[in-house]
Amino acid sequence: MNMPSKPSRKRSHESAEHHVSGKAVYTDDQRSPAGMLSLYPVLSPYASAKILKIDPQPAYTVAGVVTVLTATDIPGENDTGTIVHDEPLLPTEIVSYWGQAVVWVVGETEDAARQGAEKVVIEYEPQTPIASIQEAIALNSFHNQPQVCRRGEPKTALLSANHVLEGELEMNGQDHFYLETQTSWVIPDGEGNYQAYCSTQHPTETQIILARVLGISSNRIVVTCLRMGGGFGGKESQANPTAAIAAIAAHKTGRPARVRLRRHHDMILTGKRHGFLGQYKVGFDAEGKLLALDLDLYSDGGWSLDLSPPVLLRAMLHVDNAYYVPHVEIRGQIARTNRVSNTAFRGFGGPQGMLMIEEILDRVARSLGLPPDVVRERNFYHGTGETNTTFYGQEVLDNRIARVWNEVKANAQYAERAIAIEQFNHANPYKKRGIAITPVKFGISFNKVQYNQAGALILVYTDGSIQLNHGGTEMGQGLHTKMLQVAAKTLGVNIDRFRLMPTSTDKVPNTSATAASSGADLNGQAVKDACETLKKRLAPIAAKLLNLDAADDLMFENDWIYCRTDPSVSILFNAVVREAYSDRVSLSATGYYRTPDIHWDYQTNQGKPFYYFSYGAAVSEVEVDGFTGTFKLRQVDIVHDVGESLNPLVDQGQVEGGFVQGLGWLTMEELVWDDQARLRTYAPSTYKIPTVSEIPEHFKVHLLERTSQDGTIYGSKAVGEPPLMLAFSVREAIRAAVAAFGDRPTQVTLAIPATPEATLKAIDRVRSLAAVYIQK
Repeated sequence: MNMPSKPSRKRSHESAEHHVSGKAVYTDDQRSPAGMLSLYPVLSPYASAKILKIDPQPAYTVAGVVTVLTATDIPGENDTGTIVHDEPLLPTEIVSYWGQAVVWVVGETEDAARQGAEKVVIEYEPQTPIASIQEAIALNSFHNQPQVCRRGEPKTALLSANHVLEGELEMNGQDHFYLETQTSWVIPDGEGNYQAYCSTQHPTETQIILARVLGISSNRIVVTCLRMGGGFGGKESQANPTAAIAAIAAHKTGRPARVRLRRHHDMILTGKRHGFLGQYKVGFDAEGKLLALDLDLYSDGGWSLDLSPPVLLRAMLHVDNAYYVPHVEIRGQIARTNRVSNTAFRGFGGPQGMLMIEEILDRVARSLGLPPDVVRERNFYHGTGETNTTFYGQEVLDNRIARVWNEVKANAQYAERAIAIEQFNHANPYKKRGIAITPVKFGISFNKVQYNQAGALILVYTDGSIQLNHGGTEMGQGLHTKMLQVAAKTLGVNIDRFRLMPTSTDKVPNTSATAASSGADLNGQAVKDACETLKKRLAPIAAKLLNLDAADDLMFENDWIYCRTDPSVSILFNAVVREAYSDRVSLSATGYYRTPDIHWDYQTNQGKPFYYFSYGAAVSEVEVDGFTGTFKLRQVDIVHDVGESLNPLVDQGQVEGGFVQGLGWLTMEELVWDDQARLRTYAPSTYKIPTVSEIPEHFKVHLLERTSQDGTIYGSKAVGEPPLMLAFSVREAIRAAVAAFGDRPTQVTLAIPATPEATLKAIDRVRSLAAVYIQK
C-alpha cells in the first residue's frame, strides 16, 4: 500500500446533490419554532436628514403587529460598527443614507409587519447630501487621514523622465447579488441566552455584535451558520445589523424573531464594492518601462467606516499588480458620503488598485505606439533584489508571472489570432474585434496579522464515525468539501465516515471571517493539526494491538493502520478506536493554526503582509458592434496558479465564477446614484448581472501544473479572489476593439462599467480623433 501524497482530488461539492435537488437547508428553510415573529423595516426617503418625530402608534392598528422597534428598545450599545463604533443600529437624530432603516416593525407574519411599517409616521428635515467622491473631496469629507506608501524618489524621477502622463480613472461599485439575501433567526431560551442562526461569513463577529447591542457577554450567545447562498464579502460585516435587529426583537418580546430581507431591501440597505477614484502622474521611457508613479486613491466609504481602512490598504498594496515600478508614492483616503456603508467584496480593494496600473500601462503603450501586451511584459517583476521586490518591501518569491503569461499566450495562440483580428478589422467597418492579455499577482493573507489564525474540533465516536467542526463558513465555494478531504487524507480514513457540522461559535470560538481567500489555507491547517493529534493518541494503541515495539513506523490509510515496513501487519481503524475508548484515551481533539512569517508596520506601511502570492493570466477576445456598443465575448483562455490543487473541480469552478463576476463588474453591473444620493438600480430589472448568454462557448481554464507551494495545506493555494481580476482582459479587449474604430489613437478612454452606452461614447471619441487627424 502506497500512501497518497495529496487528498482524493476530483470530488464534487459535498452539498452538490442537495443544492440541485432543493434539499440543502439554509437559515430560513429550517422548521420554524413556535411563536416565530417576522420583521419589516421603515426606510428613510432621504439620504441626509434630521429626524424630527417618530410616531409608531398607527402601526398598532394593523392586526398582527406585535411591536415597533426604535433605538429606545436597545438594552446595550446602539452600534454595530466593526472597526470603530460609528454605525448606530437605529438612528435617533439623523439619517445618513437613502433607505436607512429608521425603525423595524415586528409582526406575527411578515405581511402584518409590512402593513404596519406602512403606517409608521416619521417626520424629517432634509439636508443636502454628499452624493459622490468628488463632492466629498471638495468638502474635505473623509473618514481618515491620508495613508501613504512610498519607495524611492518619485517626484525627482518624474521630473527627469522623458515621458510623463497624467490622468484619472473612476471605478463604480458592485452589488454582491448573492442568491440568498441577508437572513437571521434569533431564538431566546428564557434564561437570558440566545441561539442565532445567521447567513454570516463571520460568526464570531456576529456573536460580538449581538452581545454588544444586547448588553450581555459573548458566552450567552451561540451563532450558527448552516450554509450561505453566496457571500462574496457581503456577509462579512453586513450580516451583523440584520442579526442584531432580530436579537433586539427577541429580547423585547421573549419570542423567536426572523429577518429575511427582500431583494430590493437587501440592495438598498447593504454596502457594495467600494467605488474608487484614482488620479495619477506616471513617468516612463521610450520602451514603455515605468520609472515613477504618483497616485492619489480615493475610496467611497459611504456613511460609516465599516471595513474601509483595510479595503483601502489592500487597494494601495495591489496598485503594482505584476509590475515593478522603481519610484512610487501612493496616497489613500476614504471619502465620507451619504451612501450605504461600502464593505468587503471579492478582492477586497485589490481589483480597484490593480485596475489603476492596467489603465496606466495601456495609456503608456498607446502613447508610444507600442502593443499593450509588450509594454506589460517589459514591466514584469523579474530577477532578484529590487526588481523582484514590491514597493512595500516584500520579495516576490516563487515568481510565476512570466510562466503563466507565456503558457496562456501559447494555449490561446495569441500571436496568430492578433494577426487574424487585424485582418478582420480592416475588412469590417462597423464591427471590430479586440484581443488582450492581462496578468494577476494577488497577495494571500488577511491585511491584519491577528486574523491569520484558525481552529478546528474533531470528534471520533466508538463506531468509527467522525464529526468535523472548523471555523470556516460554507457559502458555495467548496470549503467544507476541501476540509473533508484534508481530514480524510490526514487520518487515513474514508471520507464517508465524516459528518461536516455547521459552523458554530460553541464548537470553535474566536474565529476569523471566511474571507481574504484564506478559508482553506487557515482552516485546512487547523483540521490537519487536530487529526495529527488524534493519530498521535491512536498510534501507540495500534502498536500495542499489533505487538510492535514503537508507533513511529505506523501508517494510516484506507481505514487501516499498518506497519510501513510490513503492510501485512495491520489493523482496522475502528478496532483501534474501540480500544482507545477502553483504555480511556480521548477521542476528540482541537486543532489550531497561525500563519507564520508575516508582519506589517502601520507607521511605515512596510513589511511582509502576505504569506505568498497567487498568479494567473487570461486572454480574452471580443467583438464590438459599432452601432449599438454591445459586445460579444468570443473566447477566453486562462492559466491560473492554485498550487497543488486540493480539488481541481472546485478550483476550476472558482476560477470560472470569479472571472464571470469580474466580467459583470467591468462591463454591465451599473450602480446608478442620483444627485440626491438615492440608489436608482436596486432590483434585477435595473441592475444587470451576467447570465449564461454572456459566456463564450470557448472558455478554457488550465490550472498551472507542478506548482506545489511550500508551507501551505498539502501544497495548495488560495483560489477565491484572484480569478476575478482575470476579467481585466475583457475590458482591455473591448478597449482594443474600440481603438480599431479609430486610427491608432494615443488614448482610449473607457468607463467602468463598459456598458453599451459607455462603449459607444468611447467609439465616438476615437472616431472624432481620427476625423480631426484626417482634416489636419
